[in-house]
Amino acid sequence: MTRDFRSMLRAQKLRVTEPRLAVLRQVAKGGHLTAEQLRLAVEDNLGSVSTQTIYDIVHALSDVNILRKVEPAGQVAHYELNEADNHHHLICRNCGHIEDTPCQLDTIPCAQPTDPKGYIVQECDVTYWGLCSKCQ
Repeated sequence: MTRDFRSMLRAQKLRVTEPRLAVLRQVAKGGHLTAEQLRLAVEDNLGSVSTQTIYDIVHALSDVNILRKVEPAGQVAHYELNEADNHHHLICRNCGHIEDTPCQLDTIPCAQPTDPKGYIVQECDVTYWGLCSKCQ
């Protein structure tokens, strides 16, 4: 699937820069990357880039919902493209590997609280913790 990242950035009134495009291309290859993993990948493509630049990029892209920030308890944040699909995450307690798993229900949000207390629920975040096949 080809994505027009330039148009995505412009639609959100963000400047199109090579570092932003490099981050998006890298996340599109396979999500759940940390800022440090993104920095190393962007450096491979563009040369030196600061860690602060990468954090600025992922925060800007997360703020406009181009990226989704996944923050497992006890781990650094990981980033994936916000595809507006309905999936949850499997996380290995041993190695920290993150995998997507589809939601059993085909609605967004996939669950509603019994008493929403006046909230309009927009998203349900489910995380499954266990051991991946390599760590079992």
